[in-house]
Amino acid sequence: MNWDWEKLRENQQKFEQKSQGGGPGMPRPPQVDEILNKFKDFRSSGIVFFVVIFLVVIAGFSSVFTVKQAEQGVIQRFGKYNRTAQPGLNFKLPFNIEKVTKVNVELVYKEEFGFQTVKGSTNFRFSSGGPNQEAALMLTGDLNVAVVPWIVQYRISNPRNYLFKVKDVRAILRDMSEASMRTIVGDRSITEVISKREAIADAARRMLQKEMDQAQSGIHIQTIEMKKTNVPEPVQASFNEVNQARQEKEQTIYKAREEYNKAVPLARGEALRVVKDAEGYAIDRVNRAQGDAAKFTAVYLEYAKAKDVTKTRMYLEAMLEVFPKLGTKYIIDSEQKNLLPFLNMGQDRSLVQP
Repeated sequence: MNWDWEKLRENQQKFEQKSQGGGPGMPRPPQVDEILNKFKDFRSSGIVFFVVIFLVVIAGFSSVFTVKQAEQGVIQRFGKYNRTAQPGLNFKLPFNIEKVTKVNVELVYKEEFGFQTVKGSTNFRFSSGGPNQEAALMLTGDLNVAVVPWIVQYRISNPRNYLFKVKDVRAILRDMSEASMRTIVGDRSITEVISKREAIADAARRMLQKEMDQAQSGIHIQTIEMKKTNVPEPVQASFNEVNQARQEKEQTIYKAREEYNKAVPLARGEALRVVKDAEGYAIDRVNRAQGDAAKFTAVYLEYAKAKDVTKTRMYLEAMLEVFPKLGTKYIIDSEQKNLLPFLNMGQDRSLVQP
């Protein structure tokens, strides 16, 4: 049997075209050797060089970044913290191998409790309800309810802790701030809460900072500012009356103390004067008595030495004291017998003729 080789070759070519998806009237798909030849032509044309340059430029731009003066850049390598970039020009690995997160460490943030600030104005208004209003309602140490609005101002001090240590820093800040303020207010009376806001704010700031440091939140509390503290509106009228009564009570006490301070020191001074006068009189009497006793003793000693002379002297001294007080005196000789020369006795001396 003779084989028709040309017919067999033609049938084989038809079968290969069917197996490759071709058919009569359809173009034949490119072969592998044809693709390799085209790629060689493409490489030799210089386009690969431009592609490489383009990739290098993209890598350079993605490797260089700038951190502003008020910021710090937290760099993560494959999602894990690697380092912190300082302000200025910095470098990192390209193609998202290292990722940078910029954190502003000088901007002061604030959280408001119990009120809401009106945007574009310096005024503020209290919340009419909701959790923000509930945060301001507190129980004081003397079992009174007070409305205590306040503001917490803070900034980011540690970007690493701020980004990775706490899941929701703002939520924990609000919770710890409310807990700290309630603790401080709960230890004081309603009068202290209203009148000593600065002391309460300072104590709450120190307590809140301690709690945030323990949580490694990376936050530094700048200030806590307390707004006007008051009691809830339903009891405000009664509270005002109680305050008025307390003021009247204190005023009465002050007046009584004023009168007391006027009368008591005056009485004490008068009593001290009387005591001092009595002491002076006693000292004078004692001194006089001691002087008289000393004088009597001295006279007695002299009298003992010369009794007659001393007696005579004492008699004469006594007469010197007595005679001037007797007025007109008449001395009559004991041997006088006739009283006629004394006819003018008893008359005024100025009427007697010489």
